[in-house]
Amino acid sequence: MAIAPETLLDALQWRYATKVFDPEQRIPADLWSTLEQTLVLTPSSYGLQPWKFLVIQDPALRQQLRPHSWNQSQITDCSHLVVLLSQRSIEPADAERLIQATAAARAVEASSLDGYRNMIQIDLIDGPRRQIIERWSSNQVYIALGNLMTAAALLSIDTCAIEGFSPPDYDRILNLEDSDYRSCVVCACGYRSADDKYAALAKVRYAASELIEHR
Repeated sequence: MAIAPETLLDALQWRYATKVFDPEQRIPADLWSTLEQTLVLTPSSYGLQPWKFLVIQDPALRQQLRPHSWNQSQITDCSHLVVLLSQRSIEPADAERLIQATAAARAVEASSLDGYRNMIQIDLIDGPRRQIIERWSSNQVYIALGNLMTAAALLSIDTCAIEGFSPPDYDRILNLEDSDYRSCVVCACGYRSADDKYAALAKVRYAASELIEHR
C-alpha cells in the first residue's frame, strides 16, 4: 500500500493555494468519488465524525455565496466547491449512534461498548469540554480539510482552502441556521488556470530545523 516518499513530497511541493481556477475543466466523476471517500475516511476524535460536507454544484447557489466570500472567484470558477460543516454540539444520541455503528461494523454486542460510551459522555457531553464543543468540532473538521487537500494533490487536483467568508451568511443561504451543523471552512477543488501567476511562485516554508525539535 505504500507509495514512494518522493511521490508524496513531489505532490505537496506541486500544490499551492490556487487563486484562479479554469472554469472549463471539471474533475472526472471517478476522481471526485475518490476524494469524497477521503472525507468519509478521515479520522476524528472518538471516531464521532462531527461533520457534514456540502458539495455545492448549483451555479446559482454559488453566485449567492460569492459576495459573502470576499468576492473570490474560486467560489464560482472551481470544479467542485465543498463547504465543510461542523456539528454544533455532541449529545447522547450522537454517542449512541457511534456505539451502534461500531457494534454493527465489528459484530459485537453494543453493551460491550458501554465503557466507551461513558468516556464520551463524561468528556464531551457532561464534562468541561462541552463549553468549548464548537471549537472541538471545528478542530475535527480541519483534519478532514487537510486530508482532502493532500489526497487531491496526490491526484494532481488543485485546491484552495477558504476561510475568507461569512459563516452566518453561508448558514442563512444554505438553510443551516436551525440545523445541527454550521459552516466551518470552505475548500475549492478543480484545476488551475494557466493565468494564475501564483502557480509559478516559490513555496515559502521555514526550515525543518526551525520547526521540528527532537527530544
